[in-house]
Formats: sequence, structure tokens, C-alpha cells
Amino acid sequence: MIIKIDAGIDKVLALEDELVVATKRPAAVQCIRWTPDNNGAQTATELLNRMPWMNKKSNILDMIYDRAMSLYIFITSDGRAYAVQKGSGTRQEPDTSKKIFRGYGFHAPSQEDTSATKGAINARFSLLAIGCANGAVHVYTAKDYVGNIPISHTLAPPASLSTTGPITSIAYSPDGYCLFVCYERGWVIWSVYGKQGASSFGSDLAISQDNDDCWLTGIQSAHWTSGGSEIIFTIPNESRIWVMELAKSAVTGCFSAANLSRMLLHTASSLMLYRGHDLPNLVPISADPSLWHQVQIPALYLARQQPIRCATVSPDGRYIAVAGRRGLAHYSVNSGRWKTFDDIDAENAFAVRGGMCWHEHILIAALEVGESYELHLYSRELGLNKPSLVFAEQFPAPIVVTSRIGDDSLLVYTQENILYHYVITASNAAVQLVQMGQIGLHGIVRAPARVRAVTWFIPDYQLFDGDPSQDVVHASVLFLVDAKLVLLQPSKDDDGALKYDMRIVAYDVEYFIFTRDQYIPPTTIENSRLEESNNDNNDDDSVQTETGLRDSLWYFDGRQTHCWTDIQDLLKSPSSEGGKDVQLPISISTDFYPASIALKKGVIIGIDLDLVQRRDVYFAFFRFTIRTQLFLPPILHHYISTNDSTAALNLSCHYRQLPYYSHALEVLLHTVLDAEVESSPSKDHALLPSVLSFLSSFPDYLDILVQCTRKTEVRSWRTLFAYLPPPQELFEESLQKGLLKTAGGYLLVLHTFEELESSSEQCIRLFQKAKAAGDWDLCKELARFLMALDESGLRLREAMERINLKVSPANSFNDLSHAQAVNLNTPRPKGHDTEYSPTAVKNGKANEAGADSEDLRSTGVSPQDSQDPEDYFSSRSE
Repeated sequence: MIIKIDAGIDKVLALEDELVVATKRPAAVQCIRWTPDNNGAQTATELLNRMPWMNKKSNILDMIYDRAMSLYIFITSDGRAYAVQKGSGTRQEPDTSKKIFRGYGFHAPSQEDTSATKGAINARFSLLAIGCANGAVHVYTAKDYVGNIPISHTLAPPASLSTTGPITSIAYSPDGYCLFVCYERGWVIWSVYGKQGASSFGSDLAISQDNDDCWLTGIQSAHWTSGGSEIIFTIPNESRIWVMELAKSAVTGCFSAANLSRMLLHTASSLMLYRGHDLPNLVPISADPSLWHQVQIPALYLARQQPIRCATVSPDGRYIAVAGRRGLAHYSVNSGRWKTFDDIDAENAFAVRGGMCWHEHILIAALEVGESYELHLYSRELGLNKPSLVFAEQFPAPIVVTSRIGDDSLLVYTQENILYHYVITASNAAVQLVQMGQIGLHGIVRAPARVRAVTWFIPDYQLFDGDPSQDVVHASVLFLVDAKLVLLQPSKDDDGALKYDMRIVAYDVEYFIFTRDQYIPPTTIENSRLEESNNDNNDDDSVQTETGLRDSLWYFDGRQTHCWTDIQDLLKSPSSEGGKDVQLPISISTDFYPASIALKKGVIIGIDLDLVQRRDVYFAFFRFTIRTQLFLPPILHHYISTNDSTAALNLSCHYRQLPYYSHALEVLLHTVLDAEVESSPSKDHALLPSVLSFLSSFPDYLDILVQCTRKTEVRSWRTLFAYLPPPQELFEESLQKGLLKTAGGYLLVLHTFEELESSSEQCIRLFQKAKAAGDWDLCKELARFLMALDESGLRLREAMERINLKVSPANSFNDLSHAQAVNLNTPRPKGHDTEYSPTAVKNGKANEAGADSEDLRSTGVSPQDSQDPEDYFSSRSE
């Protein structure tokens, strides 16, 4: 087919039924059908100046169409953007006023550099992204089709416009979770609500040019492929097509608690499972590459069924299942063996629609089998073939979501707007599903197909002692609809009938985690139940705090991780008319993408990306590493600020056995101290006294104070010690408890506050105790401290004579410099000598020039701990 258009062409879209052409002169939109309609017409045209919702003096520069939303974006020459739908009319007669398009303007530039240049549509989350002339991307939420399109968020460019160049292309991934933004001189990837991921703007331009890594220096256009696992793009003045492979979270295709807690990633052809969760609770999370279990998906299955659309891991991390266009396959992590269908016809007979999940060694898959919708159970111990099917359950409507809840419950939500509750039972080596109840949600959830996840909360009295058939009566249901976290609470109407009150508790939710759904080893479960039974006689608040964070609810909104420490607090919070007022969660910021919550270890686990470029390697690549951040300090801060010291102490009981819990308390103190130094609140409103009172409940309280002084500026010390006993008393208390290195830290504070006696009596006393304890490292540091106080060496000579230490006659104290070692005729400590100057703390931080690695040992901290508190875990994971 050859079509001649004399009016000139600005933009063309080739759609399934027609060709949409934006012409120049006259400025119009012309629709050309591939085949004539029932009336014999094949073309329809509408002039832009006949569109009342569009600026009359403009041309269309770009058009974007999304089939799922049946929506266009028109970008015009005046920098505006319009959301446009095509009407039912397809033929335009000269003497009629029938309109083809109706639209609404949603982006109008406030100044020239905010003019729209590129656009993209995210049907999964109902978002419209507009790239602007200044390199920023404005993202809008399409709430309806009548022009209600408010701004959602703005993505700032990763560098200045002179560095990035203008935007050349933007595209959302097919699953909607990722936005790829191309610039004239690089590119950047964002999560759906604004967390920056990989970027090429950290590359070394010289190395990129030497290695011919053109894909790092600018992209002309880009498109997603392989179900969102690959991006193909072109480069200016290049005849090659480039392909970049990405690893994405399995949550994008199968939202499940196990996929979130176990951190399962997959590419177009392989799987990656992080196994650091299997380490003992007392072992910190590690970034050792050996903890990533990587496996190739069977090539034969990929050849027949790629791309991979769904993947899920079992709660205990032993099994993985994947599903492509048709069929499925599963894998044992321990044995390293795959199982696939031997019969190709049996594999092609169904497609996974509605997700998969594991119950022990049983795989539960929601399938579309022809025109039937079924739930199949497969055993890992049997081969994948039709006779080996363990159990099957039919449904009258397509399955949207399947969720495994607790020990043996299964929730199935269908497009009929019905939530089914099943119990997984095993008897005589047979496994089956027994329906316990169902909830009709007609009129509550308006668009069932847009539900991404579902779970529920059952009170403990019903969970442990109640009849499972009554769970639906007591359950509070959580739905994730698009990006809104919706809570349904059961109640009774005037007639005693069950009804549900709906509240939207969070917006812009990329994912959420209800920690009760996370896998807990059986021994831990029994211990938890025993603790609860021992607390039966306590009041409600006591029982609630004893559960720690078992019932906490977390979500990530692209900017911060938010947490309600107990979902019951959310359920009890009053709501206004409309259900929009809820208790505010605790917010935790991270400089990496948070992917999981390690509840037992008290950390948020995430992934960070580093671009690796080396002159001895002729290509660049991205390397991802595990990053962690403590979530305990913000939660403790929240408890203390709300005067809930009981909850703070009870939470501490669950985590004080961790080897880094003292560091968590130090981070808490450091954060509050820095905030109060800047804000200078009155004593009545200061939080620092409450924090110090809380810290005094722990045996390493004195150490925490010393570590905090070492890592903060000296100007903060006055604020800290305004609420503490005099440093002299803390020094004496440290000596009495035998904390010699801690006492050495308080010597530095005494000197800074000019409270050190001229005879240095405290130093000599500490010197004597260090000698008696055989702590020669501390003896050496104390000797240097005395030399810094008196360069003539008289104080050191006096101290050594009082503690009966001999000085080698080879050197005189008058000849000693700061760089020379003091020979105490004691065993020489390992390591290199360093210089110490007590005056160094008067002009800056205590851990600068005057407190290097050898001095850190005098305060009981190893050299690798000398970084700021927030870097504690990141340094160990890199």
C-alpha cells in the first residue's frame, strides 16, 4: 500500500485498525483505516483549529498511543500536552460538526524550559509522563477520562542540561514498574514513583570512547522487549542496534510475600536468588557474591515459551517456579534440577494467569485452560505431566491474584469481585483445597482486574483458637489496587449483617510487605505462641508490644520506606468521612532501592548499582551489590518521641542480642543530637533527655556516649553533656566498671572541656589500671596523650615512675617528637605507629587527624568502624 499525503507529515502512528497521521499544512489529524468501514469510508480528518480544547495556533509534534487505556497523548508546538480519546464517529462530512477526538490539556508550560517534548503512557499505574525541555520529567495521574489528571511527581534530571542534553526518548516498561529516560548524552532508569536506579552519567567519557561503549554516551530512541527484561535502542550516527539486558524483581510479574522477602530476580534467560536470609540471625547481611544463587532457565522451555512472565520462590527458599507464554517449569535450589513438561501439547494447553505460590513442596498455579479458569496443584516430587496433577479447582471467572497466607491458608481473588478463602489440607499423601468461605466485594472494588495484591489480618484469638470457616467474618482485608493500598474492615450494620468499611491508607505504593506473611521457621512459631500464652493475663498493650514487629506493615512509595509497627494501630485509628484520615506511618529514607525487610536482623535490604569501567577490560558493565540500613533507630525514635518508652524497651528485647544493636542505639543518639544542635529546642521540648534516659537502660550506655562524641563535631558536645552527669563522673564510673578503653575516651572529653587536672591524675590512674590489665595498646596511647600535653616529657616520666615502668636510657624525653614511639619496655603492639594530638578535637571532629586507627582502639572501636553511623552496614556489604 502506498499513500500520498500532500499536507506534509509531522507524526505517524501505525495502529491495529488504522494509520493516524498528524499533518503540517493544514494542521490536522487524519485517520486512515487499513480496510473500509461498514459505510465504505476509509479516511476521516479533523483540523486542529476545530478542536475546541486545543490551542488554535499550534501543530502536533508527537503522538503516543496506549491500547490498554485507549488513550493518546498529543504534544504540540507550544509545549502543551493533551490527553486525547477517539470518539465513536469515524466519518466527517463537510457540512457536519461531528468530532473525531475529544481531549483535555493537562500540561501547560509555566516557562519556556518546561515545554513538553516527549511523552509516555503507563497503563498499569494510570500515569502519563511528559519529558520537558529542561530535562525534567513531569508525571501525571490519569484518574478518569474527563480531564482529572493532576501532577503526581517530578523526576529531576540526573545532571545539568549542559551535561545531559535534551531528552530524546522516554518509555515505560511493559509491566509499568520502570521508566527509561534517554538523553542526548546518556540515560537513566527510574522506578515507577521516582527512585533512581542505573544511570550512564557516572561513566568516564574517555574510557567509554576508547572502548567504543557508545551506549553510555547517548541514545536516540529506545523500546522495551522480552517482557521488560531487555531494552533495544539506537544511537545517533550508528548503524548498529544495541540490546541491554536487565534483571528485574519477580514481584513485577507475581506479587507475593515470598518474592519480596527472598529477593528473587530474573532476566530474560536466568534467575538470581539471594540466600543471605539463610544466615544465622546473629550474622550480619553480607554482599558476598557467592550468596547469590544463579541458574539458567532451561533453553528448550525458553525457545518455546519466552519471554518469562511470572516467577515465584517458595517461602523457605527451596523451590522456584517460572512461567512463560504457556506452561510452566519448576526448580529445586538444593538439587539444582529443573522439571518441565515432557509433552509439548500438555505444556501448551494452559497459560498462567493470576500468579503462582508454593505451599511446602506443592506448587499452586492459577491457570487459563482454554475457556476454563482453574487452580492446579503440582508436587515437586512428581514429574510435570497431566497424570501427575495433584488437585484441580475450577472457577467461574478469571483469577486475578492468588496469595498464600499463614501456615495453610490460600486467598483467591477473581474478576467476579469475589475473594475465596481456602485451607490447604493433606491426608493420606493427598493434598487438596477446602473452601472455608468467600467475601463478595461488589460495589467496593470497582475494577477487579487492577488489583495487584491481596492479603488479610486475622486477630490472634481467631487465628489460634477460632473456627477457620469464620475467618472471613473477622478478617481485615488489604488490597493493592494500582498504587493505592486499600483497607477493608469488617463491621455489622443495624440488621447484624456483615459489611466492610473502606479506607485508602497509602498512595503511590510500589509494593507493600505485611510481615506476618513472611516465612518463620516452625521452631520460632512455637516459641512465639508460647510467649503469647504466657501473656494471656496481661493487658492488651502488653501483649501487643510483646509481638515485636511481627504484625508490622511496610510500603515503599518511590521516595521513602514507610512502616506501621503494628497493623492494629492502623485498624484502631479513627477515620473521617471518606476514610482518608489514618495514623501516619514512620518514614525511613535510604540511598538505595529497598527491596526487602529482614525482620529478624533489624535491617532494610536493598540493591545498589555501580558502573564498572576499567582500562584493561574492553567493555563496561553494571554490578549490583547488596546494601542494608538499620530500621531500628527511626522506630525507637518514634516510640520515644511519642512517650511510649514501654514499646521502645519491648522492641529492644527482640533485637538486643544482635551484635550491632549498640551501633543502632548510637545511630539513634547521633540523629537526635544533630537535630537538636541545629534546632536548639527548649528543655521542655527537647527529645535528647528522653533518649539518654532510654539509653541508660543498657549496659553499654557509657560506650555508646563515647562513640557518639567521637563521631560528632565538638560543638555538639556541649549540647550532649548538658543533659549528662559531668564527664569526670562518667570517667569514674567507667573505671569502676573496668571499662578502661571507654574511660580513655572520656579523657579526651575532659581535655576538650579543659577539666583535666594539671597533674593529669586521671590519666595516671588509668595508666596504672591498663598496666595491671596488660592492655599495652592503651598504655601506648596514654603515653602519647601525656607527650601531647607536655612535649618535654616530664609528665610522662612522672607517670611512668608512679606506675613502676622503666624508660630506656637510649633516648631522652626532650628528644622525643610526636612521630617517635615511646619505649615502655613492654611488648610492642601490632600495627603501625600513629601520631596523636589532643588539640585536634578543638577545631573539628574527634575522628579526624587526632584520632586515627591506633587511637580508635583506645575507645574500644576497631578501625573499620570509624565511618559515620549511617555507613556501618554499607561498608560491610561492599
